[in-house]
Amino acid sequence: MTMKRAITVTVNGQKHHSQIEPRMLLVHYLREVLDLTGTHVGCNTSQCGACTVLLNGESVKSCTVLAVQADDCEITTIEGLAVSEDQLHPIQEGFWEKHGLQCGFCTPGMIMASYQLLKNNPNPTEAEIRKGLEGNICRCTGYQNIVRAVQYAAEHMHEGASEPVGAGE
Repeated sequence: MTMKRAITVTVNGQKHHSQIEPRMLLVHYLREVLDLTGTHVGCNTSQCGACTVLLNGESVKSCTVLAVQADDCEITTIEGLAVSEDQLHPIQEGFWEKHGLQCGFCTPGMIMASYQLLKNNPNPTEAEIRKGLEGNICRCTGYQNIVRAVQYAAEHMHEGASEPVGAGE
């Protein structure tokens, strides 16, 4: 029997205290313990990027992080990215407006990776967008519309608040 470990994490602005198995991956903690199923489990080998979340403001593939490693950290998932309950984040809006999703499986990870990209480079070229998202795989080959969605977001992020709901709290 494995001893459970206590962790405290802030996810999307809400503090959570949990007792978990030390070997539980962050992606499984988010999905199974916190019921935040927007973060997808794709390959479990860090190849596809479907599980990308923000950990202390930096994008990580949550299938490569143990939940205990996130103790005392801030996590933002796709559910927490919206500017408010009534307003999508410009990246989410871009994926909607520019048809940046097909089946939608890669979309949460693509959006979270796009957030990191635009945080570091607010006005990327098409080549920089493609390079910045190369760790995320779209099985439907919708890359052109994904690039357009990120370009849309870059234009619109200058117009208003673009911090996730839980950021900085």
